[in-house]
Amino acid sequence: MRVTRYLMLPLLATLLALLTQYAIAAPDESLGDYRLGPGDAIHVFVFQNTELSFEARVGEGGEITYPMIGAVNIGGLTLGEAEKRIADKLTEKQVIRDAQVHIVLDVVRGNSVSVLGQVNRAGRFPLDKVGTRLSEVLANAGGVMTAIPGAPTGNAGSDTVIVTGVRDKKPFRRVIDLPAIFLNQQSQDDIEIAPGDVVYVPSAPVYYIYGEVQRPGAYAIGRSMTVEQAMAQAGGPTIRGSEGRLRLDHRDAMGAIQASRPAPGDPVRPDDILYVPASIF
Repeated sequence: MRVTRYLMLPLLATLLALLTQYAIAAPDESLGDYRLGPGDAIHVFVFQNTELSFEARVGEGGEITYPMIGAVNIGGLTLGEAEKRIADKLTEKQVIRDAQVHIVLDVVRGNSVSVLGQVNRAGRFPLDKVGTRLSEVLANAGGVMTAIPGAPTGNAGSDTVIVTGVRDKKPFRRVIDLPAIFLNQQSQDDIEIAPGDVVYVPSAPVYYIYGEVQRPGAYAIGRSMTVEQAMAQAGGPTIRGSEGRLRLDHRDAMGAIQASRPAPGDPVRPDDILYVPASIF
């Protein structure tokens, strides 16, 4: 028994390396009832027989061509049923006895995600592989639209993204801070996208500035933006402008306009209006 155990160790190490290479974890329960069909791409693993492992795409007739045993029809089968059919074929063709087969679904046919809002290429995109992440979907859509520095804008995308869909047969909605995924290493927020999800990138909040300023208009609000930074983004005051007499109009929760004389370090909030008056001298 001790000799047999020692002989098994290299084989187990080889299988573990393969499983790690292809990021195989415990079977995804959401795929338990999934039935294979044309367009699906799979990776077949045979325990203790790495030379029999291979990748295949299910053909239009539901078949795959397996080395040494030929065509195997797995169309309409669940992953577990397909594993058993391939194992039975390996035994039937006397390739290997008591084969232990495991199938990983690499690419799912016909599944897609909708990306809407302020992205460079809005539309419906296929989910090319199981486990596609939010960042990958946004990359396929050309990324979030960005503001041109120093130019008025109303089309830049927000740094928050809204993902809606269904999880566990219940409505799902999550608001995600996109920069935090990378800047603050919150990789858990780079969530896995499910078939049928909708990814929406809203417009970035803006403020408005007019009067004696170099470039009046609407500008995207940066994170923790101050009045001083808002003025700088618009090019600063003209020769006639008076920074000391700025007026800021803010709409409160009741919809009423509240006017104030802001300090340079005061925050700028969505839809604030900055007025730069002319100097009285």
